Amino acid sequence: MVKLVNSLSRLEEAKIVVIGDLLLDKYTIGKARRISPEAPVAVVHVSKETFLPGGAGNTALNLKSLGANVVLVGRLGKDEAGDLLRKSLQEEGIDTQWTLIQHSYPTPVKNRIIAENQQIVRIDHEQLMPLSEPLEQYIIDFLPLIMQDVKIVALSDYDKGFLTATLLNGIFQYANLHGITVITDPKGNDFSKYKGTTIIKPNQSEAYAAAKLPFNSPLDLVAQRILEKTQAKLLVITRSEEGISLFRASGERQDFPTDAKEVKDVTGAGDTVLAMLAHALANNLDYDEAAELCNAAAGIAIEHLGCARITLTDLAHRLLEKDMDHKIFDHEHLFVLKEVLKLKTYNVLVLHELPFLKPSLFLVLKQLTNLDSTLLVYLTDPEPCQTSLEMLASLKEVGFILTHSDHAENTFQQLTPKKTYYFINEELSFVS
Repeated sequence: MVKLVNSLSRLEEAKIVVIGDLLLDKYTIGKARRISPEAPVAVVHVSKETFLPGGAGNTALNLKSLGANVVLVGRLGKDEAGDLLRKSLQEEGIDTQWTLIQHSYPTPVKNRIIAENQQIVRIDHEQLMPLSEPLEQYIIDFLPLIMQDVKIVALSDYDKGFLTATLLNGIFQYANLHGITVITDPKGNDFSKYKGTTIIKPNQSEAYAAAKLPFNSPLDLVAQRILEKTQAKLLVITRSEEGISLFRASGERQDFPTDAKEVKDVTGAGDTVLAMLAHALANNLDYDEAAELCNAAAGIAIEHLGCARITLTDLAHRLLEKDMDHKIFDHEHLFVLKEVLKLKTYNVLVLHELPFLKPSLFLVLKQLTNLDSTLLVYLTDPEPCQTSLEMLASLKEVGFILTHSDHAENTFQQLTPKKTYYFINEELSFVS
């Protein structure tokens, strides 16, 4: 947990370019209470409809939620769906100046019909069409401007025709020439077109199809064939509820089992992994650190119905859940504590010294526990008794403990608890 907490705390804003197919995801939500008299199908009484960016747009949204500065390159049709998609992206603060219009192209729309939290059917409106040559050349010509001050490019291929062989080749050539890492989320069974990518990230079924091997073949053999075909430095295979497997070109393999509580829907989980991987590597995390964070993010994503946007707060909560006994936070772990407290109602108890636990303190802790809020204990003593500290952490009444440091003091001043209590000379007082 400590290693991942440190990794998470190192994530800062980074400029990342996302290039790929843009889709509009529509969710038609209602209740199915009867069967149609016309056919043996459910009748869904619609209660609401929502529209969200899908495809590369979902990757961009996840990156934005993680704190990245996102530049999006894609294609829209000159239609209502395209207008809605662009507006939705702009409202999220995503740079859409490179989302180009192809007049003869209809913006793809995926309409998911959902009743009683179950997806009944998906209706796709799309027309597969290659990117027009003028737009293709336009993007290639402007790659120096698009990729200015960028360390990571994320390619999101949904096989709608935007990422043509010519465009891919132009991206790979420019990126390799300027030391820019390219992470590719592929589609189809011909991965030779991705030769030149730094990292390739298929799901397990895509990997077997691309390797042209039966599903009972060893995954290591699948990985070997894909790495040979793409010449990538790293292969990341997402395996749904089985987690993530990472293969280096050197032959080394690492497996990261998922920690999802319940698999509800894998929709968009690949986009989440692509976003997390791009953001982690843009912040100079190692491959294994990045993969572990990807696994945690994917575990959260597949617990939700439809595409989920994962935040640093979500990740902080998940990392803390993996180590429920971890209550003591020093200055190195303040990031996770601050993120966790964002979603909690809590009170603060300030203790100036902790030589040993007195009965009066036990009574105070019991009293504060009855307030139905998490209790954060802040110790201002720079060198508290270690035995007393461990005993305090073992109490169920105590949610978190923050030990003193200059950084911790700054954090304490920024906290917004319901109430702050002070325990001085065995008496309790509070500041509202």
